[in-house]
Amino acid sequence: MEFSSKLLENAVNEMSQLPGIGKRTALRLVLHLLRQPKEQSFLLAGALQKVREEINFCKSCHNISDQELCEICTNPMRKKELICVVEDIRDVMAIESTGSFKGLYHVLGGKISPMDGIGPQDLNIEALVERVKSGAIKELIFAMSPTMEGDTTNFYIFKQIQDFDVTTSTIARGIAAGNELEYADEVTLGRSIIDRVPFEASLKL
Repeated sequence: MEFSSKLLENAVNEMSQLPGIGKRTALRLVLHLLRQPKEQSFLLAGALQKVREEINFCKSCHNISDQELCEICTNPMRKKELICVVEDIRDVMAIESTGSFKGLYHVLGGKISPMDGIGPQDLNIEALVERVKSGAIKELIFAMSPTMEGDTTNFYIFKQIQDFDVTTSTIARGIAAGNELEYADEVTLGRSIIDRVPFEASLKL
């Protein structure tokens, strides 16, 4: 792809680093921004800079937050004794969109994947175990994507907490095996939370 401007080329190259954005799509986006008032582009650039510089991660659940604790963790209407364990922040958003879950979350930041060099020590598993040890948690819902890596992560956490007085369950398999949680439709995902099953029973499936 030939460019008449080095500035344009640089902008397209940076834009094309975003997931799902190829060079042609990046070019369309950059040209679109050039057609807009300058102020709109500056607002976008400012918002991106601000989110990179000022965004926090909740010290309790590791969700994205503006404060030390996120709005979900500080919401007095949430069930503090019920924790939904998810892979990443997109899964929190997917589950929240269903309106079916009223507990708290724990974001692991990934899943155990030896092929990718990701082990338990690379995830927020130790912090989850500490939350369980506190005695305030009555139930953990494993809401990992139903993949081999997701199941491995669930089982590892289960082994870490099985000696504590906490119920473990997993979302019902209305989510097709091998699918990523964030792509499930809201009705199916909401139903899978409501119809969750004991985790030990899922090991026999």
